[in-house]
Amino acid sequence: MTQTQNRIFDELGRLFTNAAGAAQGVRQEIETVLRGQAERLIADMDMVTREEFEAVRAMAQLAREENEALKARIEVLEAARAPKAGAAKKSTRKGADADEDPTAPGPEGDTSPLG
Repeated sequence: MTQTQNRIFDELGRLFTNAAGAAQGVRQEIETVLRGQAERLIADMDMVTREEFEAVRAMAQLAREENEALKARIEVLEAARAPKAGAAKKSTRKGADADEDPTAPGPEGDTSPLG
């Protein structure tokens, strides 16, 4: 009788081994199908690759740095031009004396309320 029980256990062991192998094969097949569908879905979504993203990111960073440098240069040029522009406005005023004191009394002899 022990020999019969051993055969039954041997057959059950083989059955479970075959079932486990079949389950492993099914799992691999399902993974392959899902991976293929995911790749097709991503390809249809027109996504960029990591390399393309990094390249555009580097270009944007370079453009940002160039913009900051140009902004600083413009500020320096405007600061250098500002005193010259003020002098040019003062000398081109028509009908006004360039040496006129803005705190001097007006034509009627009034003085400013602060003075």
